[in-house]
Amino acid sequence: MGIEKSKIKQPRFLIARIDRIGDVVLSTPLPREIKKVYPDCFVAVLVREYTKDIYLNNPFVDEIILYDDKDKSFESFIKQTQFIRSFKFTHAFMLLPDERLNYILFFAGIPFRVGVGHKIFQMLTFTKFVDRKKYNPLRHEADYALDMIRKIGIEPASLEPEIYLTETERQKAVTFKKSLVGSGKKLVGINTTSGNSAPNLSADEYKKLIEKLLEDSNLKVIVTDKQPPDEILNIKGIEFPFADNTLREAIIKFSALDLLVSNSTGPMHICAALKVPTLSLFCHLTACSPKLWGPLGNKSKIVLPKENYCQTQCPGDPKLCRYEGDSGINADSISEMIKSFLEMNQ
Repeated sequence: MGIEKSKIKQPRFLIARIDRIGDVVLSTPLPREIKKVYPDCFVAVLVREYTKDIYLNNPFVDEIILYDDKDKSFESFIKQTQFIRSFKFTHAFMLLPDERLNYILFFAGIPFRVGVGHKIFQMLTFTKFVDRKKYNPLRHEADYALDMIRKIGIEPASLEPEIYLTETERQKAVTFKKSLVGSGKKLVGINTTSGNSAPNLSADEYKKLIEKLLEDSNLKVIVTDKQPPDEILNIKGIEFPFADNTLREAIIKFSALDLLVSNSTGPMHICAALKVPTLSLFCHLTACSPKLWGPLGNKSKIVLPKENYCQTQCPGDPKLCRYEGDSGINADSISEMIKSFLEMNQ
């Protein structure tokens, strides 16, 4: 059911995404698709402090509100509720089920609220819901997020996430790349760590991959981790220009890459939103599937292990998988994939 425009002349929307970097990147289509239908409406996003930089300079967002998830006191609850109430939102979309936030939005007096799933605290506050139906049929996380605005009759035209840079930031990216890369070289970023939510190569195998790529005179290889593991820190001749960067500084540098190599992680989604090519490691399990979490909107290559490997050697928990044994994913195979992918996309 759509918004009754005769009753609400200028809807005021709040999009709450209080989880991790990749999830927040995949929420960026919502304000854009809302503004296409309601160009004069007010759109705010509610995010945690460390993910706010994803929405900086977004032309479809009128306000970025920070969610304090550290202070659990009743005083903090009241303060946040009163602050959100001051915006007089007509609609709120809670993309991550969270009991405390649910009650904040309820007591903030927002009349139309949508959450995910059938949580008791949502039922008690008369919050409407969208149902993922146990991922059947399996769709992309960005598409599931857009179910929120489908609830009010908006059919999105695009699922693609976007991160917007200022002209000054684009020039910083050019300067950064020039400081690293000589004429004709490709700048390849290797992100060796993640939030431990998906399969990944071991640090030793990443070390082999990086050392192999460093032998190619056509490539400039850098590590994009904020805190690389010790095995990676010991590689001779490698640079770590992302260490100690803010998220926004990292975003600017990610935009300068010719390719990011990683598993399914936040930096992959950042690069996809910046239209930077990615080569990404995934697995066949539904919870880690590229159909659910793959990069959107950029040139990308998805790397999957041999299916018989998953059937016979999967450890059961994708967080424990390091593509060991006869998976078909290792330093040698990925190195060849990287060179082939770069040649195809020159």
